[in-house]
Amino acid sequence: MIVGVPKEVKSDEYRVAMLPVGVEELVRRGHQVLVERDAGVGSGLPDSDYEEAGCELVDGPKEIFARANLIVKVKEPQPEEWPLIRPGQILFTYFHLAASRELTDALLATGATCAAYETLADEQGRLPLLTPMSEVAGRMSIQEGAKYLERPQMGRGILLGGVPGVAPANIVILGGGVVGANAARIAAGFQANVALLDINMDRLRYLDDVMPPNVDVLFSDRHTIRKQLERADLVVGAVLIPGAKAPMLVEAADLKRMQTGSVIIDVAIDQGGCIATSRPTSHAHPTYIVDDVVHYCVTNMPGAVGRTSTFALCNVTLPYVIEIAQHGIDAAAKKSKPISRSINLYAGAVTNRPVAETFGLKFDERFAV
Repeated sequence: MIVGVPKEVKSDEYRVAMLPVGVEELVRRGHQVLVERDAGVGSGLPDSDYEEAGCELVDGPKEIFARANLIVKVKEPQPEEWPLIRPGQILFTYFHLAASRELTDALLATGATCAAYETLADEQGRLPLLTPMSEVAGRMSIQEGAKYLERPQMGRGILLGGVPGVAPANIVILGGGVVGANAARIAAGFQANVALLDINMDRLRYLDDVMPPNVDVLFSDRHTIRKQLERADLVVGAVLIPGAKAPMLVEAADLKRMQTGSVIIDVAIDQGGCIATSRPTSHAHPTYIVDDVVHYCVTNMPGAVGRTSTFALCNVTLPYVIEIAQHGIDAAAKKSKPISRSINLYAGAVTNRPVAETFGLKFDERFAV
């Protein structure tokens, strides 16, 4: 199979979808790998490393999309890439289709097969290709929150950990999954007061056992959320329903309960956001203010730490890339339930139930497991 790795074109995206070792492993198995020049530069991986691993360097995306059977990316195809996608071509990347009808319709029209990292689930329901980026985003959410709480960034002027004689910041984390748990651990390390909310009591009992004493785990409901917003200096939106649009946990009117200069980091923005006033932003223009509350809603947070994120991502994606390259998407889906669950679109049909339900489209059950 011919595998193509284009350079990411999304604003301030510094990750690359394959490491040189991935190229070597594919070439050893008889596959051809095309890598766009400078694709790895943002992650500190020069073209020479890829050439030594056995790839063919290509000058631009047009040739990669024209020749490759399997396109391996990090972020969803951007509008300038849509015309390059061919019927029957396999795209393996993050899509977050439920957050964008425009993207969904555009990819359906291509007739390509879209296998999404974020819906590839194992037998335990875990999301192995989403987990490492959720870990990065969860940890980054506190790092970015600390920055934007500073007064020059229009924040409240609060140090997360306080100092002797001055209280630390109050941090509210909505969602106790991978993002929320990682955010809570980092926030606790800053010595902040942390409230971690979730609706799963078994998960809350687990988190109560493993979290430091400055993390309070609370059952999430409308009353608790509103009460916590009143005392919050920093709110992290960390909820996820795999493949579906994120639930709206904070309504626009709720912002009036928050303190002037408080900060919201909506990590769920990739799936539409869990704050009513959230809208996608970029690393170049990461924040905006609504009702005196700073909003940070960058859709590719891990892209800012490209080297860490690239290695973390490629460590988990490579085995599935090899599986698809070895067998093709149809045979790989029959052989591997996780790969089957990853297929969101197939030859103009919607094969992911949450995506179909989000947009009222017909659900094709051919890959249902």
